[in-house]
Amino acid sequence: MAKKKNYLNNKDLHAAMSESKELGKLTPVAEKMLILLAERAINRMTYVNDDDRQDCLAFAILDLLKYWKNFNPVYPNAFAYFTEIAKRGYAKGWNKIHPQKYKGTISIDSSGGDDSNGIYSL
Repeated sequence: MAKKKNYLNNKDLHAAMSESKELGKLTPVAEKMLILLAERAINRMTYVNDDDRQDCLAFAILDLLKYWKNFNPVYPNAFAYFTEIAKRGYAKGWNKIHPQKYKGTISIDSSGGDDSNGIYSL
């Protein structure tokens, strides 16, 4: 039985990105590869709402198309490099959609017997 070929392999992605880097612009093949990578990598994540999934995917694709020029062709693992950019794009999208109001604080209810019945942050 033949081994199933990956949807996108590192060698092809590296070659396409190196070519784009030399040309100074993203080739159509490289652009399709980046979009495919973002669309497939998001399948490993779970979203309750499909709109959230689509929004996070859009953030990831935007980041991939925005930051592809930072790729260094000397670095051999283009797949890992661009997957990390996509993952950070998903997180950026999620944080934009669902911002945490007071990051790094713990809110507690007042249990005092006086008139202080508000919420306090530590």
